[in-house]
Amino acid sequence: MTKEERSELLLKINEKIIQAQAEIAHLEETTKPIAPENSLGRISRMDAINNKGVAEAALRSSQKKLNKLKLASSMIDQAGFGKCTMCKNKIATARLMYMPESQRCINCADRK
Repeated sequence: MTKEERSELLLKINEKIIQAQAEIAHLEETTKPIAPENSLGRISRMDAINNKGVAEAALRSSQKKLNKLKLASSMIDQAGFGKCTMCKNKIATARLMYMPESQRCINCADRK
């Protein structure tokens, strides 16, 4: 990866970190406890509880992504950055630009 590509990738990572932080702030608002004294009907309350559960799962996913983005940001200048953690081959630059938090090449990511 060239120095210019690393600079562009770092900008992309920082942009995605800001987006993830905004998403987490929004999701934290939607996952606040539902007070039992709210005058919701039984069905409405069940929907609210279900929506809260979905938002909690999205929140956990966003937090994981944010952690991976921060890790990528801190490791971008290290020699092993951009190499697959499984096969040690180079991760395609286009993949890193699309998903900077990627730690696996496309072939290894498919295998899980």
